[in-house]
Amino acid sequence: MAHQIPLVSTICVGLTFAFAGGMLARRVKQPPLVGYLVAGIMVGPFTPGFVADIKLAPQLAEIGVMLLMFGVGMHFSVPELLAVRRISIPGAVGQILFATALGFGLGRFWGWSPGGALVLGMALSVASTVVLLRALEARDEVSTPHGRIAVGWLIVEDLVMVLVLILLPAFATPLGGVPPHGHPPPDNLWLAVGTTLGKVVAFVILMLVVVKRILPWSLRQIEANGSRELFTLAVISLALGVAYASAEFFDVSFALGAFFAGMVVNGSEYSHRAAHELQPLQDVFSALFFIAIGMLFDPAILFEQPLRVLAVVALITVGKSLAAFSILRVRGYGMGDATVISASLTQIGEFSFILATLGVEMKLLPAEGQTLIVAGALISITLNPLVFSFADRWRPPAGQPRAPHPALQG
Repeated sequence: MAHQIPLVSTICVGLTFAFAGGMLARRVKQPPLVGYLVAGIMVGPFTPGFVADIKLAPQLAEIGVMLLMFGVGMHFSVPELLAVRRISIPGAVGQILFATALGFGLGRFWGWSPGGALVLGMALSVASTVVLLRALEARDEVSTPHGRIAVGWLIVEDLVMVLVLILLPAFATPLGGVPPHGHPPPDNLWLAVGTTLGKVVAFVILMLVVVKRILPWSLRQIEANGSRELFTLAVISLALGVAYASAEFFDVSFALGAFFAGMVVNGSEYSHRAAHELQPLQDVFSALFFIAIGMLFDPAILFEQPLRVLAVVALITVGKSLAAFSILRVRGYGMGDATVISASLTQIGEFSFILATLGVEMKLLPAEGQTLIVAGALISITLNPLVFSFADRWRPPAGQPRAPHPALQG
């Protein structure tokens, strides 16, 4: 029967291994996510024993990304997001450009084509939504000034990567590759760019002007029925439905659509209850996210290409961090804030895998490149708690007065 029920077996066995891995991780004073990653390796195709469905796991993980971003959006308001735009926009764009240049140079040094090196650089430049938010939530820092900057930075990165994923197939042939299946080159590249940007703007206006007036009223009507299960179902449907519709009709990411849906719900008096109802599902599906990452990892790369793995990890944990740290310091941020914010970005995740898969499909990125990206993701995610611990050393002592935060002035 196992081969006839891949969804059931993937969820049952995957979560069981995740629970065991999480418990062991806690026993050795590591965050549970390290155990989830190990669980993914154990149920993946590169280790003996049970092999989960490698196509289903990432889709289940995507649900976790939606629910998590929806929850974060419920703690964010439009004024809070706009308050950090002066650092989040130039900071995210500058860090992406710097990290992409480093990755491009690394790929060219290894003898890869310009197209493959470019895909490598872009894949290593963007942080993981789930890892960053999980780290901030564990430290109760999502709503702090530096937490809001980190989330704003993340949103800008998501917007940039959405644009990259739309445009990359159009540049497949000039870069020496082939367009992916179902993505013929556009007749007019600039028209395609304008259409993409127009869809993003239309989506944001629709959410913040039209939907913002409807959803809070809808939640009040559902709450008036007095049914807890219907309220919970309504919140889940809202989070997943808006995320899916945003991707289907406006070509934005699931995560971004869910985030804006959460921001809309933030205007309702039921936002705290909605966040409480979603928490168990967020925990379960975020565990599946880390399992999905572990399943993609082939441990053999550590022995076959150790120096290349080390170079990729160094770029993610040191190169990206130094870029973000430098930008923040130039913009007037203190050592403590600059260190913590840059520490939150020292990992890669879901967008990196999407870019790597697309690059291989377009025959730009060699298969080895995809494996290196996965290895870099797994190792950088594992190291992220240690990087945060180091960043804590630069914080001002508890109770010491702090200067007004630059992002919240003016």
